[in-house]
Amino acid sequence: MQNRLTIKDIARLSGVGKSTVSRVLNNENGVSTDTRKRIETIMQQHNFLPSRSARAMRGQSDKVVAIIVTRLDSLSENLAVQTMLPHFYAQGYDPIMMESQFSADKVAEHLGILQRRHIDGVILFGFTGITEKMLEPWRSSLVLMARDAPGFASVCYDDEGAIRLLMSALYERGHRHISFLGVPHTDVTTGYRRHQAYLDFCQQYQLEPHATLPGLAMKQGYEHAPEVLNTETSALLCATDTLALGASKYLQQHSRDNIQLASVGNTPLMSFLHPEIITVDPGYGEAGSRAALQLIAQVSQQQILQQIVIPSRLQ
Repeated sequence: MQNRLTIKDIARLSGVGKSTVSRVLNNENGVSTDTRKRIETIMQQHNFLPSRSARAMRGQSDKVVAIIVTRLDSLSENLAVQTMLPHFYAQGYDPIMMESQFSADKVAEHLGILQRRHIDGVILFGFTGITEKMLEPWRSSLVLMARDAPGFASVCYDDEGAIRLLMSALYERGHRHISFLGVPHTDVTTGYRRHQAYLDFCQQYQLEPHATLPGLAMKQGYEHAPEVLNTETSALLCATDTLALGASKYLQQHSRDNIQLASVGNTPLMSFLHPEIITVDPGYGEAGSRAALQLIAQVSQQQILQQIVIPSRLQ
């Protein structure tokens, strides 16, 4: 295991004070050419290049945060990231983007790299499979998105509330045969919680549930929509906009224009292409903004860890 030297160690080996080493690391004036060269030689010999110092020596920002998304092409996560970035830029942070592809191993690998580089903080879009043990070293400098964990800061969506809003809107419009297109329960939030909210509403109002849970992809919405459609179906509720886009294509191709679609998301693409679909805005933009402000406050030690839930809004 590599021996981690401190600025104090470099100062001792170089025969100078810590403040002199700090000036060299930050490329400041007030250090003679010979002394600077001696300190830099010692640092090179001992492989002493902490990421913040390295950035400072290159004239770059020494404040860096990482945003780990599940998929770079995720509509919802991109909406959240868009509102994070202005807050980070305003406070002098350089954000870097990483992708997990729903792999816990990739998250562990990314966090290990970020820890070795002394990144200030992390916003992590969560999913089932991420463990608290994996996140423990980042407890004070991490914000989880879209899922919560005891003892960690998080910004979540009101998954149950979003489905209740849509089911209520459909019910008030006279729909009594409402099917559901969702995500497997291995995804706790988008999958289990949204499906369970649908089942609870059906039980409360004595509706017969018809559901299938294929996944998140648009193609899955297209291919699996017919599994929950029968002659009585008057409405189809989709757990995400991407599923709704796929289902809409199926309905259009099969001339099922008598079925009302509803979905959770209200992404710009959905509202532009299909304004007739009833949507709920889970607050992706607000969530991104709140997450960035929470992380900035945490790393500056001005904010305790909070678990924030963003309310949904019917559009």
